Amino acid sequence: MEKEKFAKPMSGYIGLLMVLVFIGLAILLISLRPDSPYFVVTGLLSGLIGLFTMVGFFVVNPNESSVLVLFGDYVGTVVDNGFYWANPFYTKKRISLRARNLNSEPIKVNDKIGNPIMIGIVLVWRVKDTFKAAFEVDDYTHFVNIQSEAAIRKLAGHYPYDNFDDEMAEMTLRSGGEEVNGVLEEELTERLAMAGIQVIESRIAYLAYASEIAGAMLRRQQATAIVAARFKIVEGAVSMVDMALEQLSAKKIIDMDEERKATMVSNLMVVLCSDKDATPVLNTGSLY
Repeated sequence: MEKEKFAKPMSGYIGLLMVLVFIGLAILLISLRPDSPYFVVTGLLSGLIGLFTMVGFFVVNPNESSVLVLFGDYVGTVVDNGFYWANPFYTKKRISLRARNLNSEPIKVNDKIGNPIMIGIVLVWRVKDTFKAAFEVDDYTHFVNIQSEAAIRKLAGHYPYDNFDDEMAEMTLRSGGEEVNGVLEEELTERLAMAGIQVIESRIAYLAYASEIAGAMLRRQQATAIVAARFKIVEGAVSMVDMALEQLSAKKIIDMDEERKATMVSNLMVVLCSDKDATPVLNTGSLY
């Protein structure tokens, strides 16, 4: 199996001088003996050769390359920028070596537990091996797009969106952060290696529930947050009621039997745990 190899063709300025020599020779021969068929034919051939050799000129810009092929045979890749001349029969395929961004559109996939989610990634990549990029795949740009989508689907199938439904999950798509991005980068590196693509960076750029379940999941998250908040409120209220009863008893402000303690506890818990301001009721008579 062939590998990438580098070529160093002739300088374009030397090739330009060669073209000028052929064309100048053609003009000289035809002008000297226009009545001689030999000189005219030789001059025309020299001019045609000069014009044909002009096809061999090409320019390689910084961070670009040119893959040279001669009748199906891979000759080499020119990666040094400059002005060159090569065999006019060479086929030249330009391949950019610059870093490129792929900002994928969010696609709908199923996470590990089957919830439909929308996920998109940002991928920074560049061509590292021009031979593989030119000959191992049909279109390396399209190959990157398709394999990126396949990697997204595989990643989503390995992790749940969050741990609400899978409490045993140690890593989720939403909370995995750098670990999930690392797994994604490894998967993309493995998939794109056959096309000579180097993955510079990859990360999840968009993550959300699909529209058909987004509302239900939002209500579930809100309910979870409310329950957690209520738990803290009740925990604090119990501590405050216990402290109030202890201080009333220690300072002997009032003696209460169990029934009165129960009533006070009930009233304090209502006041402390209510999500609205309590409205006091003044009792001007007996407590009973």
